[in-house]
Amino acid sequence: YIVDIIFIAMPTKNRVFMRYEPSQELLIPPNLHDWLPKDHLVYFISEVIDDLDLTPIQRYYDSELGGAPPYHPTMMTKIILYGYAMGIPSSRRMVRAIDEDVAFRVLAAGNRPDFRTISDFRKNHIDRLKGLFGQVVMLCRKAGLVKLGTVALDGTKVKANASLAKNRSYENLCEEERELEKEILDGLMEGVNVDEEEDKLYGRDRRGDELPEGFRTKKERLDRIRRAKEEIERKKAEEVRAQEEKIEDRRRREKESGERLRGRKPNEPDHSVDEDAMANTTDPESRIMKTSKGYTQGYNCQAVVDAGHQIIVAETVTQEENDYHQLVPMLDKVRCVNGEYPDRCIADAGYCTEDALATAPPEVGLYLATMKDRNQRMALQNAPSVRGRIPASATPMERMKRKMKTKKGQAIYRKRGPTVEPVFGQIKDGRRLDRFLLRGIVKVGGEWSMFCTTHNILKLWRSGRGRREPA
Repeated sequence: YIVDIIFIAMPTKNRVFMRYEPSQELLIPPNLHDWLPKDHLVYFISEVIDDLDLTPIQRYYDSELGGAPPYHPTMMTKIILYGYAMGIPSSRRMVRAIDEDVAFRVLAAGNRPDFRTISDFRKNHIDRLKGLFGQVVMLCRKAGLVKLGTVALDGTKVKANASLAKNRSYENLCEEERELEKEILDGLMEGVNVDEEEDKLYGRDRRGDELPEGFRTKKERLDRIRRAKEEIERKKAEEVRAQEEKIEDRRRREKESGERLRGRKPNEPDHSVDEDAMANTTDPESRIMKTSKGYTQGYNCQAVVDAGHQIIVAETVTQEENDYHQLVPMLDKVRCVNGEYPDRCIADAGYCTEDALATAPPEVGLYLATMKDRNQRMALQNAPSVRGRIPASATPMERMKRKMKTKKGQAIYRKRGPTVEPVFGQIKDGRRLDRFLLRGIVKVGGEWSMFCTTHNILKLWRSGRGRREPA
């Protein structure tokens, strides 16, 4: 049998697409609030900031009577905090977003501040913006997101606006200072003494009393070098003062007891500055910090996180490379912000010292690792269960070791990682806020506070508990 297969070309219709006319003029809704979904984050941040007390920022402008009217502080605050919430801390990127992003345009409400205005607003009000952290924590408490039952304390290293390559020893700083002073002096003397050369140096159309070419740059560099030197000298003075206090304390105790104390007597302080001591010429207050990925120029940022909903209830920035002295100050900050201490505090071995255990508030139950987490887990796996009363002669460290061997202690400590480490990941990796834009411990502290404030605002928004009821 022969079967003939005949293919018949069936006529096809043209595919219909959605209408596309790039030149068509659009009728944009006149109300900005119709541009985005009603549950958009930008509206929530706007409502939250409207509920905050911005009086300290507004008072800043009371003495400024002349000149053009400034942009409204509420609008500027909303733009900056929304930028940080979206991982856009750069003032230039914020201005670009006001032109291109509907959410930023809604907040700006027809205004267009330039990047310098936004940058200056942040610098001028960094301390006042830092005060918003406590107000947002109170909003989270009212929403039921903060219980202060169990909190976890930890620190993370955040890069400074400076490079490791800009670190100089005290000896090198002194040498560079002398060279720059000579260059600046030579430049000034040349401009003062050689009148005939002024036309060649400055041009006939200039007065001739302007600063020589490159002077401003060299002067700024000299100022940075001097600030770096002062930072090294300040650190040395603090070390000398601490050593003198140890000596004086020992003398006082010996005088009160009438007996010579055992142990090594503290050495007399050395007032000379170590020539190898290092400081950064870009941000002298930053420090070389050791991280899991090597060394970085930055700051040690601390946060206390509530275990219930990962709300940051206390924060600060320190220049210390380790966490040895941060336990008690951070617990005090929790009380300062929230009005009370937490019931329990969990922290890793970096916070567990004899002094910290002895001076911690007695109303806080501490659960601190006495060794690094990996070693702690291995030690607990092989450790026998503890029974009986704790010996009265046990030191605070021995008591903590015993507590961490109990089932209750192990169960509570296991909450540390899932509580605080995701918060740092959400800030540094999720929103890419892994580097400061400002310099100096005071301004960096304000910027870290904005990192934490916007983190809490995002948590409050996602929980759905902080939104206003529709009218």
